[in-house]
Amino acid sequence: MAASTHTVTNQAPPLVGYDVFAADRALVEAVERHLDPQLLDEARDELTTLGRTTGSAQVQEWGALANENPPKLRTHDRYGNRVDEVDFHPSWHRLLGKGVSAGLTAAWSRPGGHLRRAAGFIVWTQAEAGHGCPLSMTHAAVPALRADPALAAEWEPRLTSTVYDQGLRPAAQKAGVLFGMGMTEKQGGSDVRANTTEARPLAEDGTYELTGHKWFCSAPMSDGFLVLAQAPGGLTCFLVPRVLADGTRNVFRIQRLKDKLGNRSNASGEVEFDGTWGRRVGDEGRGVRTIIEMVSATRLDCVLGAASLMRQAVAQAVHHSAHREAFGGRLIDKPLMRNVLADLALESEAATTLAMRLAAAYDDDGEEERAFLRLAVPAAKYWVTKRCTPVAVEALECLGGNGYVEESGMPRLLRESPLNSIWEGAGNVQALDLLRALQREPQALNAFLREVGLARGADHRLDGAIKNLLAELADLDGIEARARRLVERIALVLQGSLLVRYAPPEVADAFCASRLGGDWGSAFGTLPHSLDLATVVERARPVS
Repeated sequence: MAASTHTVTNQAPPLVGYDVFAADRALVEAVERHLDPQLLDEARDELTTLGRTTGSAQVQEWGALANENPPKLRTHDRYGNRVDEVDFHPSWHRLLGKGVSAGLTAAWSRPGGHLRRAAGFIVWTQAEAGHGCPLSMTHAAVPALRADPALAAEWEPRLTSTVYDQGLRPAAQKAGVLFGMGMTEKQGGSDVRANTTEARPLAEDGTYELTGHKWFCSAPMSDGFLVLAQAPGGLTCFLVPRVLADGTRNVFRIQRLKDKLGNRSNASGEVEFDGTWGRRVGDEGRGVRTIIEMVSATRLDCVLGAASLMRQAVAQAVHHSAHREAFGGRLIDKPLMRNVLADLALESEAATTLAMRLAAAYDDDGEEERAFLRLAVPAAKYWVTKRCTPVAVEALECLGGNGYVEESGMPRLLRESPLNSIWEGAGNVQALDLLRALQREPQALNAFLREVGLARGADHRLDGAIKNLLAELADLDGIEARARRLVERIALVLQGSLLVRYAPPEVADAFCASRLGGDWGSAFGTLPHSLDLATVVERARPVS
């Protein structure tokens, strides 16, 4: 009998069949910290159910299939009629349906909705990130539509529905709808005031005919879109439905789908308008002010998405290291690997803690919290999303050659990792937006300083970082050229303040020593060796 040459040993089992929510201690603690105690039991039950579903073998398979079978554009039917439809793999619809039913578009319609949704978004998008785009856009359309109370009354119940109603039909005939957004044009990019799409008023008040293009239209299979176009009174926001009330298709020509680095399961398109019907949202000439409410909400989702991806990357790295043996012991017990894992875990926990603090501020909606968000959102969007790719790269390396293989899922995380930094305004846009807030809205800085001041005196490295930040804010010379440096410091001080107040001492100590105290190298795995790194790593381990 031939000898076996293929006995498999020393391979980590798949990270499957676990509760993604309960295994994330930083996330669980954030929910318990920020949510009204009367809502806590219900929220825990919801998130635990979602966490177990996310960690199931079936849902992980859906995520893999959705990415292996990207969407396809059908511009015409068999008879030559334009249909402009996007076909998705069934797994995409299953994921999207679960996300909608879990309330990931329903934050505006229930108490504590933003915090509960944020936690659910972090959990659920660990299964597959691409379908988070239509969930995010649909959620974020609500505050923009509220610029027109009549439109909001008509559309908000559909947008916040927990029913995924697939297929293009008049919105009035659907139990739930999805929304996308069209701002970017070829010549403008982030400079939306350079947009050339025109809007000509029609006889019916508030209705227009749009002619032009969008170079990057999110979720082009959606039921409706918020679009910017040049009306007689200037740049204006419009609601563009895919199907009109009489059942006819609006002119919405999808020229092609983008062939993207990552985010493969999600459709992003180039679209043309030619006599396309639209309804004005807000006043003429106030388009940026109207749609900025949507952009602000999607920027928070970029932070949530990056935190989700980092958490999954770290969970995979720690799980692998807990099972893989080398040089006479488990990788997780080796001092150098433990340093790497602890460093990654710090980055992930800081991202989650900050993201959930922002979500809690959305639920509060008081003047102080709105001022805090004005500075904190662009800072978090800039810094947390920038940290995502280095975390994904280092976590992949923890798996060695296994991590470089598609079946591990790590390459998908790596390809996805730059997305949230680019979407909804890349790094420079966020930095400049924060500078505008500093210059025009002094209450925003005051709210930020009050927030970080809550931890003053608890850690000398944090105190020193706050002092240095104040000195930098007092020096306006060359402020634009050093805006990234300033935004980075604002984000790190905010993260440090939150961790000092809320995280275990081992986590806060390690973060302040490295990120604020300067005892850190230029790569992960360079934390001071004297710290309690084993406790930090164990806290990040995905067991429940």
